[in-house]
Amino acid sequence: MRHLGSQAFGPNMSVERHQLDNGLTLLLLVDDAAPVICYQTWFAVGSRHERQGKTGIAHLFEHLMFNETDNSPYGEFDKRLEAMGADSNAATFLDWTYYLENLPKEALPLVAELEADRMQNLVLRDPQVESEREVVANERRQTVDDDVDGSAMELLYNAAFTVHGYRWPTIGSMADIQALTTDDCRAFYSTYYAPNNATVVVAGDVDTPSLLELVERLYGDIPAAELPLEDVRPEPPQTEERRLSCRKETDSARLFIGYKSPALGDVDHAALTLLNQALFGGRGSRVHRALVQKSELASSANGYVGNFRDPSLWDMLLTARDGCTPNSLLEALDEVFEQVVGEAISEDELERARACIELSALQGLDTVGGKAEQVGFFETVLGDPGALFRRLSENQRVTRSDVLRVARRYLRRSARTVVEVLSEA
Repeated sequence: MRHLGSQAFGPNMSVERHQLDNGLTLLLLVDDAAPVICYQTWFAVGSRHERQGKTGIAHLFEHLMFNETDNSPYGEFDKRLEAMGADSNAATFLDWTYYLENLPKEALPLVAELEADRMQNLVLRDPQVESEREVVANERRQTVDDDVDGSAMELLYNAAFTVHGYRWPTIGSMADIQALTTDDCRAFYSTYYAPNNATVVVAGDVDTPSLLELVERLYGDIPAAELPLEDVRPEPPQTEERRLSCRKETDSARLFIGYKSPALGDVDHAALTLLNQALFGGRGSRVHRALVQKSELASSANGYVGNFRDPSLWDMLLTARDGCTPNSLLEALDEVFEQVVGEAISEDELERARACIELSALQGLDTVGGKAEQVGFFETVLGDPGALFRRLSENQRVTRSDVLRVARRYLRRSARTVVEVLSEA
């Protein structure tokens, strides 16, 4: 186990970086405020790494990882964790997949043993794959096919992207889910679930020498894989507005908008996030005051700038009040956007946006789980486990001029995609 250095994590903590000869990275954040630990395993694979015809396999595989291994029958993973007072979960998205356990400190050897075991000894047979495939198909029915927001967001991303892997949903298409085979899953496992594609993040009340010995013993003999070249096709510039309309079982018309947005590591990202907060962040924001409070055209309005490795979308979702059409709502929204493109937001608006973003970020660090998640996320997406605090420093340096510049650069109608959802009635 090699120690590769340390990085500051806020004013009083540091992340220690270690690496095994097989490429496994261990990030350790010691926090002895309570006798608890969060153990997370991040794999640098998400739905962006899939291809047409095999969409949804990253998410399906997340489910399969909770099945049996050569050393542990089905159900044993959860049973042993629960007996030690630990709980587990997992998530898959566009750029990553991760697994987590929150545990009392004495359960650390067990958790490390279970995670190392399923990294190399997962059992993949037809019955397991067929069972989980049906679970995922049902999940898609609930969250996309039978859900107004889920189906509209799928339409939005599929229209906004023409070549990049962000165009298909992480859950995959129904046809692809049902066609995935056991051989597909075995190939995915051997390709991406390897130590040189993984980062183990441990945060909490940890004895460092004992942890290093434990990780070396349990993971050291797992062979590295030959990772495939990441052949990402950049999304070509969008030069014309794209519009779609659909009818759903909904009482209220809705408007989904996607403006192109920069990658998380781009110099514009912090300023655009502050602009989004000024426009959509709560009751005092410009869009809420104009469309929800004053004109009463909308019952809700939300915006989110994608935090992804590659350029993605600035998502916006507005719900119309009775009698208001999506087109009227869009015209009113455009009037607000014309204001922030024509003249910089005020210093008070910028300071409020800064304060809200900082408060939200710091509140997420109240637990060791929150700290571990930030370390793992920024390491996997940016290669920088302490990037959260560097990002907060960037927010302090953003000026009104910066916000005006990104408003003019990204709020271009020719580069947006609009999906309007109308009632079937």
